[in-house]
Amino acid sequence: MALITDDVKAKAEIYHGDEICQEKSKFLLQEVGLPRGLLPLRDIVECGYVEETGFVWLKQKQKVEHCFEKIGKRVSYSPEITAVVEKSKIKKLTGVKAKELLVWITLDEISADGPPAGKLTFKTPAGLFRTFPASAFDIEGEGRKQAKVAPPPDQSSQAVSQN
Repeated sequence: MALITDDVKAKAEIYHGDEICQEKSKFLLQEVGLPRGLLPLRDIVECGYVEETGFVWLKQKQKVEHCFEKIGKRVSYSPEITAVVEKSKIKKLTGVKAKELLVWITLDEISADGPPAGKLTFKTPAGLFRTFPASAFDIEGEGRKQAKVAPPPDQSSQAVSQN
């Protein structure tokens, strides 16, 4: 695509090979507050990220279709996917389509209701949108990582001793 120019590549962190690209793409999704299973790609040959603009691209050997079983939605990922990422949002998305009834609909934005994401909203270029639980896009067996906050042990003992 014309979006990945030599200028863009000169400013980017670029990785090659499925294993490292899988790791980097999942890490990036996690860093921006989105589920790690949102991009279930296979045989990734290249990925790149320009930190100053948030521009990211992923190239895989061939188109991949994936069904998110928890919501019954089929999604198609082109051999080349590009986007701009920011906290809790992917915008200017290319290369991703979702099947709605019998029609494939282009998606151009995915946003979360805040970290940690409880719901994800998927938007089309025409402004149509659908919202789904973020847990539907978790990696199978990984689950949502919830931070458990417990009071420090000395606070509970202070409360008892003050009575």
